[in-house]
Amino acid sequence: MNLTHAPLRAATGAFILNSGLNKLNADEETAQQLHGFASTAYPQLQGVQPATLTKVLGCGEVALGGALLFPKVPSALAGTALAAFGAGLLNLYLQVPGMRKPGSLRPTEAGTPLAKDVWLVGAGTTLALQGFFNGARRAGRKAAKKVSSATESAHDALPI
Repeated sequence: MNLTHAPLRAATGAFILNSGLNKLNADEETAQQLHGFASTAYPQLQGVQPATLTKVLGCGEVALGGALLFPKVPSALAGTALAAFGAGLLNLYLQVPGMRKPGSLRPTEAGTPLAKDVWLVGAGTTLALQGFFNGARRAGRKAAKKVSSATESAHDALPI
């Protein structure tokens, strides 16, 4: 993990981890509300029990939050997961009626809590891209060193 990623990973990881822990401890009413909201955007979830959905979402958020907080998880991987998670939340914003002003992407008061999750997509994309580019750069340097070493070895092996 790049040290410059630490503040972003810590902030988003702690926030998402807390959200997941809250879902794991959610009561039946909260599970019903979450299920109703999620199944509006994702109709395939209608057949899933509210408590089960809430537990699965909670486990997913705990896993994502933990991955962001654990420095051994590559930023490219953690960032990709964060961007995907944020995109799923933004889809809720786009699909659930009443979240946006009519004919606009601008949020209503009720939609603002979901619309603000656009920062998760931005943060995840930043981590992923920087992680991929840093990894590619390191791999390129490593390959160049191998070629250089092989060339030097071949040169040294030539009779003079």
